[in-house]
Amino acid sequence: MQTKNRSTNKEQILKITYLALLTAIVFVLQMFAGSIRIGGLFSITLVLLPIVLGSVIAGPLGGAWLGLVFALAVFYTGDASAFLAVHPFGTIVTVVLKGVLAGFFSGLVYKVFPRERPYLRAIVAAAVCPLVNTGVFLLGCIVFFLPTLSEWATGLGFASAGEYMIFGLTGLNFVVEFLTNVLLASVLVRLVNLLERQIGIHT
Repeated sequence: MQTKNRSTNKEQILKITYLALLTAIVFVLQMFAGSIRIGGLFSITLVLLPIVLGSVIAGPLGGAWLGLVFALAVFYTGDASAFLAVHPFGTIVTVVLKGVLAGFFSGLVYKVFPRERPYLRAIVAAAVCPLVNTGVFLLGCIVFFLPTLSEWATGLGFASAGEYMIFGLTGLNFVVEFLTNVLLASVLVRLVNLLERQIGIHT
């Protein structure tokens, strides 16, 4: 029994250690390379990858924590400044929720899917993260920013706020984030296998 308790404690310590490391990676990545802008219109984030990894290692709550760190980094870097100027409360709610829920649900679906199908559970977890992140962002835009987005859409030559949200704010970035996460799911499986076999972490 003591041996089992020691093994469990060691595993928990290792998970916390890796979560701390991924926390730093998420913040630094968002600070220096988290958002790649294309033509001043699209913004592609690379931070979702370590969030998925953290949700796999530390579970839904670990993923939620990394999503919160992502949200705080977004505020720190000023990436949400245009929205903050319009509706501070709506911006805070949207940015925090999209990060936290993306990490949480990524970890949840990984936990629910059977261990016997590692690639499937990794692909689904990797796909859920950008889906939730973008979905909550769009929902926040509709709830808090629709009149403002209509004005921005007109100024940029879009036919409607909906067209601007899909093709101006989330179109290409979502596709790239989604495909990147799914294509790197096999790498995620290898990392998890390494952690389980050589270090003793169970996911």
